[in-house]
Amino acid sequence: MTILQNIGWLLLLIGVMILIHELGHYWAARLFDVKVEAFSFGFGPRLFGFRGRETDFRFSLVLFGGYVKMAGEQAGDEAVNDPRSFLAKPRWQRLIIAFAGPMMNIVLAIILVAGLFTVRFPKAPLTHSPTVGFLTPDGAAAKAGVREGDRVLRIDEIQNPTWEDITLKEVGSANRPMAVLVEREDKRQDAITLTPALDEKNGIGVAGWAEQNRVQIAVVEPGTEAARVGLERGDILLKANEQTIRSTPKLHEIMRASSGKPVDLVYLREGKEHQVTVRPAYQMLEGQGRWRIGVQLESPVTFVSLPVSEAVVESVRANARNAGLIFQFLRGILERRMSPKSLEGPIRIAQMSGQAAREGAFSFVGLMAMVSLNLAIFNLLPIPILDGGVILMLLIEMLLRRDLSLAVKEAVFKVGFVFLMMVVMFVLYNDITKILPG
Repeated sequence: MTILQNIGWLLLLIGVMILIHELGHYWAARLFDVKVEAFSFGFGPRLFGFRGRETDFRFSLVLFGGYVKMAGEQAGDEAVNDPRSFLAKPRWQRLIIAFAGPMMNIVLAIILVAGLFTVRFPKAPLTHSPTVGFLTPDGAAAKAGVREGDRVLRIDEIQNPTWEDITLKEVGSANRPMAVLVEREDKRQDAITLTPALDEKNGIGVAGWAEQNRVQIAVVEPGTEAARVGLERGDILLKANEQTIRSTPKLHEIMRASSGKPVDLVYLREGKEHQVTVRPAYQMLEGQGRWRIGVQLESPVTFVSLPVSEAVVESVRANARNAGLIFQFLRGILERRMSPKSLEGPIRIAQMSGQAAREGAFSFVGLMAMVSLNLAIFNLLPIPILDGGVILMLLIEMLLRRDLSLAVKEAVFKVGFVFLMMVVMFVLYNDITKILPG
């Protein structure tokens, strides 16, 4: 049942992406009076649809994709000499038509995120020089000499970064040294070199550190150790066994090290410190065993509703950051510092779609915005069969001031098609390896 739900939500998500993308091409073509012969949702044989004045709007057998068929789109088409054919139009108009599809996906991503921000914008307490709240003992940051409590003053060329800046640098810098400057006990330290390791499963860079945040109790589970000692929602955990708790992973580490032995907790409630002793119990959660006291934790975040104008500005910023992260991934893959395993295919997107839908509309719309942005950037890659390949060839022709030969275009198209099929096969294989145990 879950699989069918995932497929259904995937079709909805991808359907919106395809419709918006192809509408971009369609509207741009109509703007320049290019005859559109077919607007197809899907590939292959026609299933059903309706015929407009000159366009066949149809659903085709293979629903994963779509296309707009314009008259004279290929040099060998019979309609190539029609004044309303695609190739009869000036190159700058063809350039706009090719770019319109990805542009519509970018606009959709901005609109969706802006809509979310008008309802619920996370206003987290950010510091300009964030503090390291947790270190994995054998992680890259610990090996480089970073300590808990250090404040990051600079990472590579970014002065006074937020933790979001640090995360973007970290995930895109697998096996690439980063210059990090920290402040420790109000004293600036010598610059250190930190090289994030490659997470083989997800294909991203991991430094083994986490931001310092107040650890606040969100839920106290009935009948657990936390309920027995009187912990309440809103309590802020300060120390465990005399160790300062600067992040949720730090608390998990202390509980794991206790192996069920009593742990002395210091917490803050209504401005006053209190102390209790708890005995963690071993529980299985999502297939993993963990020592717990029966609380669910959160970092204090204030959610506000933004006016439309501010929401659009924040949405543009958020999408620009996400686009930068995508390009970092692509660069890392090309430089062979990062694994292509970070790419997600239809199986994983289906899983993510179903999970997001079950979490609620907010999560599903957020995923839709991210997929839309990814689709736009992927289509702008200079691969011949994609919009980016069409744009590249048009730019080359504009520089040469002549059309490339039909033989060259056909050869490039065939190479692009083979490459794209290889990418499809890889991401499918990649998805399957991610969901298989081990």
